[in-house]
Amino acid sequence: MSAIFFTSSAQALLNAFDARIKQIEPKDKVITWEKSDDGQNYTHKAAELAKKAWFKPAISNDRLTFNIIKSQNSVVTSLVYAYYHGHLIETFLNHFDKQFTGGHATALPTQGDNCGS
Repeated sequence: MSAIFFTSSAQALLNAFDARIKQIEPKDKVITWEKSDDGQNYTHKAAELAKKAWFKPAISNDRLTFNIIKSQNSVVTSLVYAYYHGHLIETFLNHFDKQFTGGHATALPTQGDNCGS
């Protein structure tokens, strides 16, 4: 299940993430992530790894899950997998630590992930 954040308010947590990405003021703005053109997924903005993969959010009663999906005509390498998961967890700890009780990332892709072959 990729990256998981345990919360009783998954939609509110996702909305907060979106709001910080769109935020105009630099204070507390999330500057390292952006949404896809269709507004459904998220990618990291670091020059060397931008758009190498995407996170697709899924909301459940007790968690917000981000499944990793490959970019068109590519595969998600171990480096990209690790970088994206590590940076997403860092972002949530840095900006939203009071909105979830814990989180983790799976070491390898799981059901819902699409890393290519």
